Amino acid sequence: MKLIPEYESDFSFTPTVISASEPNPARKLAEAMIDVLRRIPESRSVVFVCIGTDRSTGDSLGPLVGSRLRRYSFNDIHLYGTLDQPVHALNLADTVTQLHADYGDPYIIAIDACLGQNSSVGSVKLASGPVKPGAGVNKDLPPVGHMHITGIVNIGGFMEYFVLQNTRLSIVMNMAEVIAKGIYLSLLDCGRLAAFSSSSLYRTMEQ
Repeated sequence: MKLIPEYESDFSFTPTVISASEPNPARKLAEAMIDVLRRIPESRSVVFVCIGTDRSTGDSLGPLVGSRLRRYSFNDIHLYGTLDQPVHALNLADTVTQLHADYGDPYIIAIDACLGQNSSVGSVKLASGPVKPGAGVNKDLPPVGHMHITGIVNIGGFMEYFVLQNTRLSIVMNMAEVIAKGIYLSLLDCGRLAAFSSSSLYRTMEQ
């Protein structure tokens, strides 16, 4: 029997919503994350779970972020969910069980796509507590994360599967870039990055 972990809010905070089209959205996301990350003891593993599938444009946000993050070298940062090895509805419960077996009591940051109001499409939200994957398409999946980042990729409320399949790739790609860069900058400021892939990569991320 799989035990679903309970995610207590170690560090509750007011949610932050950032439009990917506003100036310096990655830096704003990083600044919102830094205070929380600095409170996590260095002895406690940080695990990113990037949820979604590359079989649906709208639902590919998580794997795109994971693949982007995979390019960087982290110290004590662990990552699940990329385009090559996605974490989706069929393996999410097993993945969560395995990561707890591997890392004991890690601090989990979940990343997922979601649907919302038309005025919010393209926005990124950072909030404490778990994300509820599949809620927008009426799937009953286990909640994941002590903190979560969601990107509103399209309008919700009707024909959700069709809407996700017909989401503009440019919107998803832009948000994935903002989220990955924001995470990178926050880890850099907190001293959790061991090294850079190259000096040119560092300059690119700081632009």
